[in-house]
Amino acid sequence: MASLSVTIITKNEASNIEACLQSVQFADQVVVLDSGSTDSTADIARSMGAEVSVRDDWQGFGIQKNRALALATSDWVLSLDADERVPPELQAEILAVLKNSTFDVYAVPRLSSYCGQYMHHSGWHPDYVTRFFRQHSARFSDDLVHEKIITASKVGRLNSLLLHESFRNFEVVLDKVNRYSTAGAETLFRKAKRTSLSGAIGHGFWAFIRTYFFQLGFMDGRMGLVLAISNAEGTYYRYLKLWFLYRNSSGVRPTQ
Repeated sequence: MASLSVTIITKNEASNIEACLQSVQFADQVVVLDSGSTDSTADIARSMGAEVSVRDDWQGFGIQKNRALALATSDWVLSLDADERVPPELQAEILAVLKNSTFDVYAVPRLSSYCGQYMHHSGWHPDYVTRFFRQHSARFSDDLVHEKIITASKVGRLNSLLLHESFRNFEVVLDKVNRYSTAGAETLFRKAKRTSLSGAIGHGFWAFIRTYFFQLGFMDGRMGLVLAISNAEGTYYRYLKLWFLYRNSSGVRPTQ
């Protein structure tokens, strides 16, 4: 059977890392690349047998995940976030692939929770993430946030769910909305994307309509409404911050 490395990037994930590592004890190697945590993340990971390295010169999620990939030594790699869990059913399917694989790269269906509720609509499910691949068959894009897999291989699909404990409470939601909208705005700015104040409002409004109606967010009940509003805010803030980046850059003015 082929060997498996699990790679995880972290920063201040003490509340998540133990459960994540417990779910991947079947792996031959577990790599944790920390970004300079000020909590006990690294200590917990070491105590559970992970190989912990630190790179605190943060350049974005894509670059950091590729750095973690470079530390993997097994035949196959499973890239996880600290708030993700591999249930027994997914473990069994991964082990089956290690014994006999049809593809070199696999996407995994992910089920995510939002403030304690698993979301089965709202554009969150089915949510296939390409994270499981034969060594050197794939890498991540260098995006600051929302990094993508780059591969020349055909991508297969697993059937068992990866669990994603993404937002424990609304404080986490607000924190991520702020951080991800900033990173998203910086990415758009680097790509010379432009917007206006009315454009930011329009993008936010469309995000709500898409999430709540077209992606059936209303079927997730009250939390579906909360998520749709949160998506709208995050999108609005991303484009508003882009507008401010142009407004504040020397000699360049945004569209009014």
